Amino acid sequence: MKAELFVRRGALAIAFAGLLAGGAYAQSPDPTPQQQDIQSDKKDIRNDKKDLAKDRADRNADQRDINQDKRELARDEQKFGDNSVQAQADRKDLAADRADRNKDQRDINHDRRDLAKDRADRNADQRDINHDKVDLAKDRKDRNQDQKDINKDKKDLRKDRKDLRHDRHGH
Repeated sequence: MKAELFVRRGALAIAFAGLLAGGAYAQSPDPTPQQQDIQSDKKDIRNDKKDLAKDRADRNADQRDINQDKRELARDEQKFGDNSVQAQADRKDLAADRADRNKDQRDINHDRRDLAKDRADRNADQRDINHDKVDLAKDRKDRNQDQKDINKDKKDLRKDRKDLRHDRHGH
């Protein structure tokens, strides 16, 4: 009888200690890896936006250069002729500026894709955190219910002991 009581008490004590340890661990103030991941995703998004703005400025400057070269080419063709040295140099400049503009547009497209991926990562991480918060609330609810059950079992145990003593002594 005493062994059964000892085992019962030991099991309850271990369960209670485990619940307390789990609760203390769940309340840790350190940022979780998911929160750190979200912070890093937000930083990536900021950097991608900066890159995008720079690439757009480069593309716009290249487009201005193209427009300027077109005006110079038209002026030189009118002044010196279609196949003049000046007109050929202007055509060469125009081709180089167009290549630069196209490269900048490719960079813009690449940065937009990166930005979309980073936003998707951030949103997925936030969804994971939200699901974890729900799970944590359920775990806390379970822990609290377990604690209530432990307290009820202790109360029942006291009553059982009292009844047992009462039965032994015949009162």
